[in-house]
Amino acid sequence: MAEYNFDDIRCYNDEDIPAKLWPLADRPEIQAVIKAGFPEVDLEQMKALIRSCKTVKDFQTKVIIFFLDLMCSKCTDGVEAVGIENIDDSLGHLFVTNHRDIVLDSALLNVLLAKHGKETSEIAIGNNLFAAPWIEDLVRVNKSFVVRRDITGRQLLEASMKLSAYIHQEIVDKKHSIWMAQREGRSKDNSDNTQASVIKMLSLGGKSKDHMQNIRALRTIPVAISYEYDPCDYLKAAEFQLKRDNSEWKKTKADDVKSMATGMTGYKGRIRYTFTTELNGVFDQYPWINDRNAQVNCVCETIDKMLHEAMVLYPINYVAYDLKYQTDRYKKMYTEAEKTKSVAYLNGQLAKIDIPNRDEVYLWDMLLTMYSNPVFNKEKLVREQDTNYVPMT
Repeated sequence: MAEYNFDDIRCYNDEDIPAKLWPLADRPEIQAVIKAGFPEVDLEQMKALIRSCKTVKDFQTKVIIFFLDLMCSKCTDGVEAVGIENIDDSLGHLFVTNHRDIVLDSALLNVLLAKHGKETSEIAIGNNLFAAPWIEDLVRVNKSFVVRRDITGRQLLEASMKLSAYIHQEIVDKKHSIWMAQREGRSKDNSDNTQASVIKMLSLGGKSKDHMQNIRALRTIPVAISYEYDPCDYLKAAEFQLKRDNSEWKKTKADDVKSMATGMTGYKGRIRYTFTTELNGVFDQYPWINDRNAQVNCVCETIDKMLHEAMVLYPINYVAYDLKYQTDRYKKMYTEAEKTKSVAYLNGQLAKIDIPNRDEVYLWDMLLTMYSNPVFNKEKLVREQDTNYVPMT
């Protein structure tokens, strides 16, 4: 196994606080965000609080959790955790989740971990989100490590090997937990399927030539994140049309910043994090798989199954399904008042979309697709259970 210097990708540690965190208190961009989103916070007091932080844990508990709690009080109807007792405190785990929100998926995970007396996890974050140098400092001092998204070819393979080695070091050797999304980028249509390349990358840094053994070493726990409402849904729908109309269209860093801000400040309703059990216990029930590609497929499909099964379905999910497929299959799962509320919400989000050649029929269908896919995934699980399904053996 190659020896790596992880200084360019690792999370910042306590020794980095004076140089990397304290100067952020004077950043006008950060002050502007606080002033706009949290006008009740005294800027001078917050600057003093940031400079009083001596450790990464200080920063997370005094500043990050404070702001996230304030945000949740304004734009959610509560955040809860189920199954958190499945975490073994003596070990590191890889928490793999579906990916809805650029910032909040991992941020709220750490809030829940901290409030339940657990160590917070390290966070994998793509460097494509570093719209400015100070953003990298901010996230790395908040236990984030860097995933390179701006390279291809041989460089990408080398970076993936290094990243995987870092993940294995942190989880296996140091007993630190890590959060990673099941795929690169958010699942825009909420189909929530694990990307094979992510699993292959995770295997690269293991000690075995066997994918399954390397994934087992990470003691992976899939965590299903269920948002009642996605404030970025209209932005995602717009992206679908822009890509449909121009295959060369790509998001800009400004688009990412807008998505981050909208996800943080927009109304999300109820939120639940459901911690499933370790993958290893599920793998023990399967016959052994020798083929490496079949192993990767098995890991992907098992994660998908566990996440889809643990996902919470809200009235808007059932309403969207019945509207999209022109059925009344799930009419018992919502009241007329809930249907009216859901349709009004979706129409309100549709009205926010401002793009050239706006295709309202297509955009409406994409919004329905986003909210109905979690129901579709549950239906697929039922069909597979009826056929004694075993993933890719």
